[in-house]
Amino acid sequence: MVYLDWNATTPPADEVLAAMSAATRDGWANPASVHGAGRAARRYIESAREAVGVLLGFDPRDVILTGGGTEANNLALLGLFTESVLAERSVLITSAIEHPSILRTAERLEARGVTVVRLSAEASGAIDVAELEQALTTHGPSVKLVSLQAVNHETGALQPIQEVRRLCDARGVLFHCDAVQHLGRLPSELLHGIDLITVAAHKLRGPKGVGALAVKCGLKLAPVFGGGAQERGVRPGTQDPVACAGFAAALHRAPAMIERYAGVARLRDLLHEALRELECELNAGTGARAPHVLNLSFAGWKGPELCAALDLEDVHVSSGSACSAGTAEPSPVITHCFGRDRARSAVRISLGEGTTLEDCTLALQSFRLVLRRNS
Repeated sequence: MVYLDWNATTPPADEVLAAMSAATRDGWANPASVHGAGRAARRYIESAREAVGVLLGFDPRDVILTGGGTEANNLALLGLFTESVLAERSVLITSAIEHPSILRTAERLEARGVTVVRLSAEASGAIDVAELEQALTTHGPSVKLVSLQAVNHETGALQPIQEVRRLCDARGVLFHCDAVQHLGRLPSELLHGIDLITVAAHKLRGPKGVGALAVKCGLKLAPVFGGGAQERGVRPGTQDPVACAGFAAALHRAPAMIERYAGVARLRDLLHEALRELECELNAGTGARAPHVLNLSFAGWKGPELCAALDLEDVHVSSGSACSAGTAEPSPVITHCFGRDRARSAVRISLGEGTTLEDCTLALQSFRLVLRRNS
């Protein structure tokens, strides 16, 4: 099997599996219970919270554990645009190429009266900072939040998050960053100073079902769900100590992943050069992008059909965001940046720290075999 879908999820690391196995044995109790077994389970919860805080530059008390990145993104937006905010003229600034969890939540807020400004992607693949500055000037104090991802989940384009942070800080506007595809691939220090940050364990070789939203000290969010007092009452529900043990282990090894991901760029470029001979178009802007993502369109193919054909050869890639899988519509990101025809035939190849030259060679052989059937 050649696995080249690391943007969808990553295989759990050995350290993660070991930590979760240990937690299964002694962290099975309810972490809200005050007895010894409950306190033992609680330690796994707090270890994850502390690890997030250390990497992102937050006090652990300002880290809210969630069920994953999608939930954290929803909480960031819905938790800020409360009924009192909705009663005023309020503005959300985001982009047209965000993850579905941001785009769909923005639509919900728009239906409730929020003005949503969607910045376009430039030829670089990222937003134009001047367009953001103009939007901040135009809407002034009505802007409640700017929400932008750090790394695009389909093209790998890097957003200018440090420039965005400086603009927002200068105007007193909150900045939320979806860093799900950033952490473990690029330096976490680049995220320091941002007001709200979303991360997810399974994108950095941790388990699924757990993530976090780090929140600026003193900033109050309204709960999206009612229930218990867990996670400061913002995210009610019993936390999973086993998942948190794996999350903490993944976060501890995340800094060491960065150098290995940097080395993956060479493999990505070798694979791209070889695939160019098979008449594909690169879906990437002219600007900086993450070292492991390669999005290509192949004329005469529909992306899902090409993915299915490659799957029969035991090569695993995707045709878009995993959160949009099963929909009939082509990727909104590729559609926005390169047009609907390119989006229909797009395939995302995402490498990881465990990808080898042999993997790329085998994948290339399968691409050649499959593509020639349609020639």
